[in-house]
Amino acid sequence: MKRIAFFQNDLGVGGIQKSIVNLLRNLDYSRFAVDLYLSEKTEFWTQDFPAELNIRYLKPIPRIWSFLPFDLAKKRVHYDFPAGVCYDLAVDFNSYQCSCAVGALTVPAKKRVMWIHNDVRIKLQNEWKYRVLWNAFKGKFQYYDGFVPVSKALEEPFRAMSGVEDKPFTVIRNYIDVGEIHRKMAEDCPDLELDGDCLNFVALGRLCHQKGYDLMLDTFAEASRQREDLRLYIIGDGPDRPALEELRELLGLTDKVTFLGNQPNPFRYMARMDAFLSTSRYEGQPLNIMEAMAVGLPLYCSKNLEKYTEGLRGIEDLPAALAAARKTEKHPDDLAAYNGEILARIEKLAEK
Repeated sequence: MKRIAFFQNDLGVGGIQKSIVNLLRNLDYSRFAVDLYLSEKTEFWTQDFPAELNIRYLKPIPRIWSFLPFDLAKKRVHYDFPAGVCYDLAVDFNSYQCSCAVGALTVPAKKRVMWIHNDVRIKLQNEWKYRVLWNAFKGKFQYYDGFVPVSKALEEPFRAMSGVEDKPFTVIRNYIDVGEIHRKMAEDCPDLELDGDCLNFVALGRLCHQKGYDLMLDTFAEASRQREDLRLYIIGDGPDRPALEELRELLGLTDKVTFLGNQPNPFRYMARMDAFLSTSRYEGQPLNIMEAMAVGLPLYCSKNLEKYTEGLRGIEDLPAALAAARKTEKHPDDLAAYNGEILARIEKLAEK
């Protein structure tokens, strides 16, 4: 049995959090002994983990360590780990937080890897806060034995920006808990009233610059000028919500676009929609697109997202595609082969 330690900041709202929740619910605990180390007790997702999973909490460290050179934090921050335990694999699943890196790089372990969740080249170009953090923590990369991008498209940008040349990369995509999705699709959503005569699109994700909801509203406004029966429901919340609500008014979409906020069960809403829409500026591997596939929704995604999602056919002219869209039969995907490959790669990663 392989022993694995996962280090993650919290289990609050977010794609990284949902990804690790999906994965840890579905590991084969007859083959893995797993400890999950968390830095914060923030929770959003239902934590119905298997009883075999051990959840441990790291002591809080001052935020200032995130802005200091990583070597200093690695020397000065000390955690108490279970006595006599040596892991086969230590995983910095978060990849952003200082506490997760220090934990994964100081816990007794035979191998240490870092997950990569985003196209760091574009993220560095778009987010000044991330540039500050990157300059502080880039010294940590030398200590990992390998890296795990969630899509093949992330490897080259990371190597180019980090200078890492001599470490192995293993692509492991995000696990999708299809069983949970199909169970939750059947739940009622009494607060949602849909007009069956309209074509109802749904979008899902954090309302932030990366996810491109401003682009989505512009796209939807252009398509809506060509036909009146289009509706858009956006599930999620984030720092850009006030600006996006203002943009909705400016574009004359008040009666056509609805913000549903964060939803612990987004799938009951998605199951009642006609199609899925995404216009993210960049991604790692879009969890929401895979979830829409599991629901069976037709996908309307911008062309740039193809490289982050294997098999996705993006659309060059989204406004025209939305204007020409029609209701079609849904075909839910069980993603059995997809998820099976993920679990096999994690087991192989844990080998010495």
